[in-house]
Amino acid sequence: MPWRRGEHMTGASRMTRPSGEIVWGHATTQERLLGLCDVGQRLKSMRPDLSMMLSWEEDMRPSYLPEGCDIALGPLVAEQPGDIRHFLDHWQPDLCVWAGGQMRRLLMRSLRERQMPALLVDIEAEELPSRASRWLPDQRHRLLNGFAEIMVPDADVADRLKRAGVPTEHIRISGRLYQSSNPPSCNEDELDSLQERLKSRPTWLAARLSLTELQPVIKTHRATLRLLHRLLLVITVDTFEDLDAARRQLRAEGLRFADWDLGEEPEDHTQVVLGLSEDLGLWYRICPLCLLGNSLIRGAQGINPLDAAALGSAILHGPGVVSHTQAYARLAKLGAARKIHGEDELSEAVAKLTSPDLAAEMALAGWQVVTEGATMTDNLLEKIQDLLDRTEMPHAPA
Repeated sequence: MPWRRGEHMTGASRMTRPSGEIVWGHATTQERLLGLCDVGQRLKSMRPDLSMMLSWEEDMRPSYLPEGCDIALGPLVAEQPGDIRHFLDHWQPDLCVWAGGQMRRLLMRSLRERQMPALLVDIEAEELPSRASRWLPDQRHRLLNGFAEIMVPDADVADRLKRAGVPTEHIRISGRLYQSSNPPSCNEDELDSLQERLKSRPTWLAARLSLTELQPVIKTHRATLRLLHRLLLVITVDTFEDLDAARRQLRAEGLRFADWDLGEEPEDHTQVVLGLSEDLGLWYRICPLCLLGNSLIRGAQGINPLDAAALGSAILHGPGVVSHTQAYARLAKLGAARKIHGEDELSEAVAKLTSPDLAAEMALAGWQVVTEGATMTDNLLEKIQDLLDRTEMPHAPA
C-alpha cells in the first residue's frame, strides 16, 4: 500500500469508509497541511456529513493535526497502479485538493479517468512540473488540465501555467494557503464590564501556561511591578489540576489574585487574575499584550498564535513553537510577535510593550498576517462547495 500510517493515527488505512462526502486533501508542506485542516473545519460547519481526509509527503513529520482532519492517511510514499486503484475504490473521494507540487502522474491520470473533481492550490513557480525537452512538444498540459481549477499565489505562476498550455479560465490568482484563525468568542456583557472596570490599567496575559512556566512568569511580573505598580497579570491554564497548583503557588508567593473560575473579579488591589484557558476569547480581547505559553522551553510544541493576533493582542513567545513554526515566523516578519529568551528579556519586553502605542502597532501587524490567507481560503471553500453540489450523491460505507 502507498499509504503509510503516522504513529499518531494508527489504523487509518483499516478504517471503513464513512457515509457522506469525503474531500481528500494532500499537502506538500506543514503549513499547507494546517491550512487544509482549517478548510476541513469550515467545510464541516457547512456540510455536517462531510469528512476531511488528509495525506502528506514522506519527508513531513507533522507533530499534530488540529480539528478539521477526520481521516489522517499519513505519507504518500509510492505510486503503483494496483495500489492507486485499491485506494480510490476503498475511499471513493468526492473531490481531491492537491496543495503544492510533487504531483504523481499515474495518480493524476487515475483521477481524470474516474472523472473525479480535483483542484490544484498554492503551487509556486519552482514546484511546477518541468518540461521534458525543449525540442519536443510541451506535454505538461496533460497533467495540469485534469484540474477543474488551479489557484495560484501570484501572476508569475499564472503566466507560467498559460505558457504550459493551461486555459486562462482554469487559473485563478488567490494568494497563499495559510492556516487561518477561528478565534474564540466571549460573553459581551462580561467584556463590557471588565473593560469598564479596568479602564486604562496596564494589563498583560500569560496564556495556557504549563506549570514549569508559572514560576518564571510570576518572577517577571514581580520585577515589572516595581516599574508599573498597577500592572495586572492574567494567567490561564488548561486543566483543573494545573489551576489548583497555580492557586497554591500564587498564595505561597503572597500575590493578591482574583480567582476567575470561582467568580471573583479583579479589584484595584488585585495583582493577578487566574482562570482556565476556556475564557481566552475574553482575555485576548482585554489584554493588549500576551505571552503564549507552552513555548518557554526549547523544543516545546507551542500553541497557535493566530487567535491572539486575530483578537488584537501583541504576542511574546519563547523558543519552543515546534507545531506552529511557520505561523510564528510570519508574525515575526511583520513585527507582530517577538521571541524572548530568559526572564530578564521577558521583563524588559513586558515593561516596554505595555505601552498602548507599541502594542497597537504590533496588533495591527498581526491582523495583516491573519487576513493574508483569507482570499485563498474563501475562494477554495467556494469552489469546493460548487464542485460537490454538482456531483452530490449518497455513499454507502465500503
